Amino acid sequence: MKKIYPLGILFLLLAGCSTMSDTKSAPAPDKVADKPLFRDPVYDGAADPTIIYNAADKKWYMFYTNRRANVQGLRGGVTWVHGTPIGIATSADGGATWQYLGQAKINYQDAVADATWWAPAVVVHNGVYHMFLSYVPGIFNDWKHPRDIIHLTSKDLLTWDYQSTLPLSSHSVIDAGVLHLPDGTWRLWYKDEADGSSCHYADSKDLDTWTERGRAEGASRPGGEAPNPFHWQGHYWLFRDITGGAHGLALYRSEDAVTWTPTSTLLIQPGTGPDDAVVGHHPEVILSGTRAYLFYFTHPDSVGASATEGNSRRSSIQVTELKYDAANHTLTCDRDAPTMINLQPPADPETQSKFN
Repeated sequence: MKKIYPLGILFLLLAGCSTMSDTKSAPAPDKVADKPLFRDPVYDGAADPTIIYNAADKKWYMFYTNRRANVQGLRGGVTWVHGTPIGIATSADGGATWQYLGQAKINYQDAVADATWWAPAVVVHNGVYHMFLSYVPGIFNDWKHPRDIIHLTSKDLLTWDYQSTLPLSSHSVIDAGVLHLPDGTWRLWYKDEADGSSCHYADSKDLDTWTERGRAEGASRPGGEAPNPFHWQGHYWLFRDITGGAHGLALYRSEDAVTWTPTSTLLIQPGTGPDDAVVGHHPEVILSGTRAYLFYFTHPDSVGASATEGNSRRSSIQVTELKYDAANHTLTCDRDAPTMINLQPPADPETQSKFN
């Protein structure tokens, strides 16, 4: 027997269904990001973060250089920055909190037993993850040794298999930053220490074969590293960590990702929050909807801009939100303001976190 409902009741039932559907599809509210955002529980040396979404377990993954900050009895100099594994942390709440997962397994047959791994950059293409990683063949107490950028692939973000060593401008190259361009090609920026630590770039159609293009015009100020590219608010942007002079994160703008114009320097003034009262280093930018977030690391107890032999070596990851200054065509941030964050899963994982 059919039941007949008054129109008022039917309206309420339909409205309730609509409300439940809207509630289910609406993203969770922003949370205040931890400050510091993350500290590594093994070596307390988390640095050089790169972040990507893992659709399989619906979490954000952070890869980072894990400097051996708390290891005692090492040789002097920069030995503690060598022999470093790549750490992994994950976030299930859109980047507000992070939990340590472990270390990336790097399968590179020709690597020495005491290999040094630095500054990963991770992208995804056709369901396969690609890592561009700086490799140093050993543990040393200075910076005078070969280093190359190698290409690895993974299906699960945990185990990485060697594919090739990139044919770049020298064998003193580190700090890859990769962007998928609108024409379907890929561009990789990096630091060439043999060329005054200037910024070079290379192009690829498939992430496997690369063509060196030389210096990045307008963005090759000597004494910089960690180039980080992205497209937002109608412009290409490139951050570089300036290691000489006044330090800070130099910001460049471009209309074609080839010729760059310097616009400003961020994170040069110390913040006031926990572990943030020093200059910021090695940027990573993630886009989420119409918003952009700047991840970076600090040496909280350092004197000056970096952890030298007499300073504390530990490091912490931090995050702040970027704002677009349309009047001056540049970007700003307030590192002392609470960072409200809820990174959304990208609809297009190949581009959306870096190109908007």
